[in-house]
Amino acid sequence: MTTALAHPSATAALPPSGVARPASGQYLTFTLQNEVYGLDILRVREILEYTRPTTVPMMPAFVHGVINLRGNVVPVIDLAQRFGRAPTELKPRTCIVIIEVEGEGDGGPMSIGVLVDAVNAVLDMEAEQIEPPPSFGVGLRQEFIRGMARTEAGFIILLDVGRVLSVEDMAGLAQAAAIAA
Repeated sequence: MTTALAHPSATAALPPSGVARPASGQYLTFTLQNEVYGLDILRVREILEYTRPTTVPMMPAFVHGVINLRGNVVPVIDLAQRFGRAPTELKPRTCIVIIEVEGEGDGGPMSIGVLVDAVNAVLDMEAEQIEPPPSFGVGLRQEFIRGMARTEAGFIILLDVGRVLSVEDMAGLAQAAAIAA
């Protein structure tokens, strides 16, 4: 199961991270340990059925390994562990969401796989539905959160991918990909 998503051309700029209040747009929603999160759809490249990544020694615990994606080495992050939680339990709907983040220096965009329990849907969100990140009580570092989207079913935590996968982390991931290649 591979789901490719329509996305802007490779030359299009990625939306900046750290935006105070996310604008209207589409967000890919997914479940992670019974909580619903969202990612800006412009960052998402595709959704893959879970396949066991190749383990890379001496990596942080949240680096699940690397996969071969059409000849490219792509690191896979266990998002639950990145958030300081227990490792993701592998289930039938567990999948890897391939996202694109800005690389360090002139390296350009970098693809990273994010391990999630299940992908839910792509939702259209209006700016009025999105509240600023709360200052407490979510169980995540505040800088990881772009906003909280109000829906009929409750809140969706909108992640700031650029902060969840910081420059330091990306440098380590690039090194891991180079070692595995």
